Amino acid sequence: MDTRKFGFFVVLCILITLTKAEDPYHFFEWKVTYGTMSPLGVPQQVILINDKFPGPPINCTSNNNIVVNVFNNLDEPFLLTWNGVQHRKNSWVDGTPGTMCPIQPGTNFTYKFQVKDQIGSYYYFPTTGMHKAAGGMGIIQVHSRPLIPVPFDNPADEFAVFVGDWFNKGHKALKTLLDGGKSIGHPDGIHINGKSAQVGAPAEPSWTFEAGKTYRFRVCNVGMRTSVNFRFQNHDMRLVEVEGSHLMQNDYMAMDLHVGQCMSVLVTADQPPKDYYLVVSSRFTKQVQSTVATIRYAGSNTPPSQELPPPPPEKTAGVAWSMNQFRSFRWNLTASAARPNPQGSYHYGQINITRTIKLANSRNYIDGKLRFALNGVSHVDPKTPLKLLEYFGVADKEFKYDIIGDEPPPDIEKNVKIAPIVLNATYRNFVEIIFENHENTMQTYHFDGYSFFAVATEAGKWSPEKRKNYNLEDAISRHNVAVFPGCWAAIMLTLDNCGMWSLRSEMWERFYLGQQLYVSVLSPERSNRDEYSLQNTTQLCGIVTNLPKPPDYV
Repeated sequence: MDTRKFGFFVVLCILITLTKAEDPYHFFEWKVTYGTMSPLGVPQQVILINDKFPGPPINCTSNNNIVVNVFNNLDEPFLLTWNGVQHRKNSWVDGTPGTMCPIQPGTNFTYKFQVKDQIGSYYYFPTTGMHKAAGGMGIIQVHSRPLIPVPFDNPADEFAVFVGDWFNKGHKALKTLLDGGKSIGHPDGIHINGKSAQVGAPAEPSWTFEAGKTYRFRVCNVGMRTSVNFRFQNHDMRLVEVEGSHLMQNDYMAMDLHVGQCMSVLVTADQPPKDYYLVVSSRFTKQVQSTVATIRYAGSNTPPSQELPPPPPEKTAGVAWSMNQFRSFRWNLTASAARPNPQGSYHYGQINITRTIKLANSRNYIDGKLRFALNGVSHVDPKTPLKLLEYFGVADKEFKYDIIGDEPPPDIEKNVKIAPIVLNATYRNFVEIIFENHENTMQTYHFDGYSFFAVATEAGKWSPEKRKNYNLEDAISRHNVAVFPGCWAAIMLTLDNCGMWSLRSEMWERFYLGQQLYVSVLSPERSNRDEYSLQNTTQLCGIVTNLPKPPDYV
């Protein structure tokens, strides 16, 4: 054989081998623009991705690589975060103001990340300004690999359902209110996938059923501040997945869904063929707001009944009802996870806690302006992202570590200050975080880069003896936890993912005005085995713009 041909053949074989060894890629090109829509019947400016709201879905399989080229055609800087995607070793693309420079108007940035060892329902949304109030969000559906079984039969189809509160003021007006020290107030209504309809009004069906078949609904609360309840007219739903965990399956007539949370339910078309409503209503609000969307059985021409399924109780009884529903969620310890092993093979209840962090939220006024705080400090983002400051070795120019303690001060209402909050954390420590809610409003917290075990929630204040009430056997692994008014919630996790990670309120007014912090997890070896080095495509801004790049991790 000709030597050159043989050499080419060898190189070709190597390339094919390397290509086959890498997990599949999904490529997306997204154009972010303003558009006009009427989620509550009032025309207003919304944020579209490829002219859509909700935006394009990311439909992928565990371990797939995702490449998204985002073109910012807005008149403001823009960032997307990937709520629930863990970005193993890669907080560089987490998409929060503490980790990334925003995409400037008229420019683009390419996110590249892997949904490593994950399955389930997640979503992306913007973290800059009050853009979340205007749209710019879509579903992330991560399926199990073909050879790894899931604990239910394949549905006939699956549907992404975004629900949440909505404001008619527009994101710029809401930002102006917050910057001026005022609250954004109460929302104007509830939407389902960017639309709102009322009972009895003519509406096109949102989904079509075929009699006898079963469908998967991936439902996410993408709102700004309001917990919701959803229920299907005349149909039970079977809860099968919450934020990446398969559950012991129970049937429910109504489901509470708090801000930032996602879950999957199976609904079987086992009723007489006609139209039916999906009903979504607000929870724990003085005035209940609701909306409906229509499900049509194929061939039906019979409108839905105007008799709706009853909502769950409100006020004190409603809190108890919702807490009991949370406690009914149990991890399926025998179902396969993203990898070919049972979900419950990680025995979190047998690991010694190395650190307890208790965080108490508060609503404060500083110089007459509204702020929200954790342990007496209200977070503010410096002009340079925290992760870049740390990586370039100039953190001391913009922030100090550990300005809040692991315990809240005796009176969190007094002497509140505004500063960046960054907690130093020890790599691979097993920690317990307590969220204590002293207010009379719902709270929801999310931790980027991780899933955690939500082991307990109770009324009153937390104390160490409360640990005897923890679920240390089959609490579900998730990335959001709700904290009810006057209650506490406890989570447990191993800090095994290096990076700078956002721990935040999902109530966006609270996030914007300081109820958030960052957790810095560094590898002592500063090794590429534990964390990726700064990527060549990373945008630089602030005081690191012209600094020499530090050496890569070894």
